[in-house]
Amino acid sequence: MTGENGGERNPLRTLLRDVVLAAAVTGRADPAPLRRPWPFLLRWTRYIGVGRLPYGVVVNLFGLALTVGLIAGTVSLLNTETSRRGIDVSGGTELMIAVAVVAPLALRDRHPLGAWRLGFAATLLFDVDGWLTVPYVPAGVFVAIVCLYTVAVRCPRDTTLGVGILSFAGVWIKDAETGPGASVLLLLPLVAGYAVRVRQTSRRELAEQERRHLDAEAVLTERQRIARELHDVVAHHMSMIAIQAEAAPYKVGSVPDETRRDLAEIRATALDALTEMRRILGVLRSEDGAETAPQPGLDRLEELVGNARGAGLHVSTRLEGDLAGLPQGVGLSAFRILQEALSNAMRHAPGSRVDVEVVREDALVWLGVVNGPPGEGHAPTPSPPGGHGLVGMRERAAALGGELVARPTSEGGFAVTATLPVKARDAS
Repeated sequence: MTGENGGERNPLRTLLRDVVLAAAVTGRADPAPLRRPWPFLLRWTRYIGVGRLPYGVVVNLFGLALTVGLIAGTVSLLNTETSRRGIDVSGGTELMIAVAVVAPLALRDRHPLGAWRLGFAATLLFDVDGWLTVPYVPAGVFVAIVCLYTVAVRCPRDTTLGVGILSFAGVWIKDAETGPGASVLLLLPLVAGYAVRVRQTSRRELAEQERRHLDAEAVLTERQRIARELHDVVAHHMSMIAIQAEAAPYKVGSVPDETRRDLAEIRATALDALTEMRRILGVLRSEDGAETAPQPGLDRLEELVGNARGAGLHVSTRLEGDLAGLPQGVGLSAFRILQEALSNAMRHAPGSRVDVEVVREDALVWLGVVNGPPGEGHAPTPSPPGGHGLVGMRERAAALGGELVARPTSEGGFAVTATLPVKARDAS
């Protein structure tokens, strides 16, 4: 029984061991982005010159200056409080404690996990109980909160979990009386940082999905161009060869039987080649003719909406009718149109409310994506020159014999509606 119970606890113990080891030793944080845009609320600094500098450089310089200021303030606080209580502490000791608990702030941006490890060790090793009214140096508490937030933003979930477990255990071991309040104070930056990480990850996935979509569009455009060239040049000449081979015997009064057979064989070969050419043209013109992986359809709409929500959009959906039995081409075009419309909403109206509707009525599928203006505190991303998103959506709808309308709304948002016939027209 003991062995069985121990076996049941093994997965939990293994998980606990792995996350703690990741936090203490093996874990690694994501590198700081090389080029980081200035936050929206700080973009005004460009008017005073500061905002024209790289954001990462400014963050590190500010962190270094703040570290020096906090070290000086901590030394002054420790000196004042110990003198008032009649405790004899050397200036070197006060400086060592101040540097140990505050210095991780200067490392936070480049090495967030290392900064937390240093701050965690310093907090446990240096005891100021009796010197101050609380067992923690105030500046050290601030540094710990900032480091925890950065760890949650830049580290994988398991590492963040291990950091949280060790931090909670540390405050309870150091001082059980202040443990509940300290635990709440530690939980806030961990939750906030993890929420930011989830949102950033969703944005990256949506951007990667959009990039793959644009790459697929480029490939399809090139294949269609090749198909037009083959149709206009090669297929035309093959048709002329077949016609001339059939008509040649009638232009001459007496044609040897062997020549007639040769001409008939030429005509048959030309017709076979023309048939094969038309098959190749059909493959080139189809959107999935050369693909071996399954193409997305409306069965992946929830995944698409989930990515949009993770990127900050407030998306509501309404689905009606039999959407499971759509032809592959219709389902793929509907998915791509919805994908492009949601991507446009994320770029031009971040944080907005978006209503997505997909309705099938008889032989038609109706799509609607309507977004409001950008949410409070969000700024739209400028459109890159030469964008072809709306053009691509209209071409997809037209290829199926449908239509697409995109227009601004009276509330300051944007609406995209499309009607797609379920039976697409055959390519000629």
